[in-house]
Amino acid sequence: MTETAIEVTALEHFFGDGEARKQALFDVNLAVARGSLTVLMGPSGSGKTTLLTLMGCLREVHAGSVRLLDRELFQSDEISRIDMRRRLGFIFQAHNLHDSLTARQNVMMGLQVHGRGDPKRHALAADHLLDLLGLGQRLDYLPGNLSGGQKQRVAIARALASNPDIIFADEPTAALDKVSGLAAVRLFKDLGRARGTTTVMVTHDPRILDLADRVVTLEDGRIVEDRAGTARNNASTAPA
Repeated sequence: MTETAIEVTALEHFFGDGEARKQALFDVNLAVARGSLTVLMGPSGSGKTTLLTLMGCLREVHAGSVRLLDRELFQSDEISRIDMRRRLGFIFQAHNLHDSLTARQNVMMGLQVHGRGDPKRHALAADHLLDLLGLGQRLDYLPGNLSGGQKQRVAIARALASNPDIIFADEPTAALDKVSGLAAVRLFKDLGRARGTTTVMVTHDPRILDLADRVVTLEDGRIVEDRAGTARNNASTAPA
């Protein structure tokens, strides 16, 4: 059997209190295989980002169950969630780079916060990732001298620097052109094959569906479709 990286059971979530209380997720059930690329789709307000942040330990699970890398998040304390986040990589629409640090230094932070390795190895790893994402000539550039798409690629490299077990990405290709966007998603796929890295990605970008192993569609806080992606279908029909 395929190992499960994330298992969500009967998950519900609410925002607000009293008369202002609003339900954002309704009885969500989802299992994500280790090493897979799962895409969450749906209109704005459908619950995609809420689900992503609950699975990624960025919100507290109040109702239902989320098991992440065999650890239950329901009723977990903040210290446990912080410990779990060290095993995760996050990519958001807002790149959140440090303006006073170069592209290389921003990526190195993804390693330094975990206390892994030495500065020389950090620099080599950062340079390698940035080169893979087409920024080999921009290593020493400050964010103010980079385009929006280049900043997003630095943010992607930073999230990957610590070799996370799971990558949670919210619209990671929104600011990228077709070539750069596909290159980034192919890197996620390569990490899944080589290291078993699992990627869960919120997107409206139809260009990357051909690379998805699974596509989950949400509407009004509910999963309305859960199907194998084109990549999984192609793999299942490929000749031996």
